[in-house]
Parts: sequence; structure tokens; C-alpha cells
Amino acid sequence: MSSRTRPGYCRQDVNKTTWEVPEQYRELKQVGTGAYGTVCSAVDFRTGTKVAIKKLHRPFQSELFAKRAYRELRLLKHMKHENVIGLVYVFTADLSLDRFHDFYLVMPFMGTDLGKLMKLQNLSEDKVQFLVYQMLKGLKYIHSAGIIHRVSESPFSCVMLCLCQILDFGLARQADSEMTGYVVTRWYRAPEVILSWMHYTQTVDIWSVGCIMAEMLSGKPLFKGNDHLDQLTEIMKITGTPTQDFITKLQSQDAKNYVKSLPKVQKKDLQELFSKSLVA
Repeated sequence: MSSRTRPGYCRQDVNKTTWEVPEQYRELKQVGTGAYGTVCSAVDFRTGTKVAIKKLHRPFQSELFAKRAYRELRLLKHMKHENVIGLVYVFTADLSLDRFHDFYLVMPFMGTDLGKLMKLQNLSEDKVQFLVYQMLKGLKYIHSAGIIHRVSESPFSCVMLCLCQILDFGLARQADSEMTGYVVTRWYRAPEVILSWMHYTQTVDIWSVGCIMAEMLSGKPLFKGNDHLDQLTEIMKITGTPTQDFITKLQSQDAKNYVKSLPKVQKKDLQELFSKSLVA
């Protein structure tokens, strides 16, 4: 980091990390962190509005990281929907291209994410229905652009229990791209992701939303596996043994052999499974 500060910018220390931001952004407070970035809330003193600022972790340390950063920036810039987070501003404090190491994304501040919300309170069926409706509207918009989001519970931000927005596009991909099996938080991974079905489709997002909906209704994760194989076992306890049609679509021969070797399991009745959570 240069000892010089870009004109109009100031340095603020947040949890032992230095943030260099335009002077209009003040009162930075860390609200979340992950493998690829840290998010702070801040107040834009020009407008008085609260925003979220995301600082990407070493976005240019490798080609993979650079592609991920570019993808997130490009998607945030072009997404225009009430249920998909938008981009307010993007900036860097670096003074030249030779010293271009960091950049920051400014987005609307949404208050909390769905994971935190579920831990704080029991959601009524009406609220669950409304939140799932918001999620599916956002996913429909994203999918219409040929994008797979690859979500877990935390990339859904909520405010006042009346709006749910999809965020975090660092792992979103075009639907025809080759995929990795380790991009979605384990409990929300579709079977084809776990089994490295490399050309999976947008249906993996629908699976994740289904897992989130089940968790909102029951108050606990539907498939709580300890590793990827245990995760598949947990899924099969409810969905039953995969069909032959599913097995033939797997690209990995090892995955095919593994699934074929599993004992036969009968599918459970979801109505019965959620009888204590659903209102008759």
C-alpha cells in the first residue's frame, strides 16, 4: 500500500484492515466477511444514506481471482431488478495502473441477510411464502440472462421483512460454462453439483431455494451433511435413490459407480415430513 493517499480519499482502519475510501463515506463498520471479500456498512454524508461497501480480497493475485472480480463487477453493473442488488458506485484509491491492487464496490445497505434473519426469529408461513416469492422473482430475472447464481442462504439480503434481494455475484457464471462442485455452501448444494456434473443448469439455484425454504419452515437445515459424500447420503434419506436417468447424465465415471453402489432408499413424503411446519 502506498504511503500517499489519493486526493479526496481518506484511510480508515476497520478490524486491523486499512480501507481507503472517498471522504464522503464515513462511519465504516464491518458487517460481514468471506473467502473473497469483506463488507462494511457506511454513511454517504453527501446524501445521508447508508450503503454497503465491499472490498475484494486480493482481486488481482491470480487470473482466477481477476476473472471472479470482473464477473462480479460486470453483473452488478447490469442487473436492474427490485429483487437483485444493484451497483451504486465503484472506486479505487490506487493512483496508477501499475499500483492498481484494490477496488471497492458500493451497494445499497439492506440491513441483514437471510441466514441471520432465520436465526433471530421464527418465520410465519406467510412470511416464508413472501420471501420465497421474492427470491424466485430475482432468480427468474438472473436466469433470463443465462446466469446461474449458485446460491446459499447468506447471498439473500433482507430489509424490514418486506424485500429480499439477491447479492454476491462473485461465483455467478454463464449457464454454458464449466462448473466446479464446491461453489455452493454444502447444505444447499444440488446432487449434480456434489457429483461434479460439470455442465449443470439453472435448476441448481432452484434446489438451493428449496433447501432454504425448508429451513425457514422447520427452523433447521434440511440436508446437514458433514462432507460431500455425507451430504449426498442426507439428500437420499429424503429424496430416495437417484434414478437411472439421473445417473446417465453424470460425466464422472467414479460418480456413476459410487451412486450405483449405494443401497436402495425409498423417497419420503414431503407433506408428511413438513406436517408440523405447514398449516393445513
